[in-house]
Amino acid sequence: MASSSNYEQIQRLMAASRAVAEPAEAHGTLAGALCAAGAYGFDDWLAEILPEGVAPGVAAVPSLRELYDATRAALQGTQMQFELLMPDDDAPIEQRTEALTLWCNGFVYGLGTSGAADPEQLPGDAGEIVRDLAQIMRAGVDAREGIEANEAALAELVEFVRVGVQVVFEELGATRQPAPPPPGVSLH
Repeated sequence: MASSSNYEQIQRLMAASRAVAEPAEAHGTLAGALCAAGAYGFDDWLAEILPEGVAPGVAAVPSLRELYDATRAALQGTQMQFELLMPDDDAPIEQRTEALTLWCNGFVYGLGTSGAADPEQLPGDAGEIVRDLAQIMRAGVDAREGIEANEAALAELVEFVRVGVQVVFEELGATRQPAPPPPGVSLH
């Protein structure tokens, strides 16, 4: 799904396309919107993250399409394969922590713009998870702690977010509008 090598590639492509969000935030927006609105399409996402939306000749489109499709498939799958799009583990912890906070910000934004803005109105554990993600948006590296403690804390947060997003997706399944059928498919 979303690997750290994808992060660097997507970061370059999005920068060249003058994207209005960082890759982690854009991926969070995508995941949040997919959790709330089954009809959230690829073009909807591009309209959120690229200044011209779907513009002919935008080099990032094939890679972003692949990320969109992989994210949708991972969320809809039963194998808990969803991963956050984050910088490589070799990146400085400050960069990875900032990416996580941006990811959570994007997720909450994606939920809100797709009809699930109020955590108090979300079913099951989804509301509590969203409130926790809002708290994670303020995370930072603790200078009083050693690198190992900060690494462990970041790993725990990333795993909490990863699993929490899957729970939110499942919890919102009953309220999520179904995705429209692919073009050319008729329903009888």
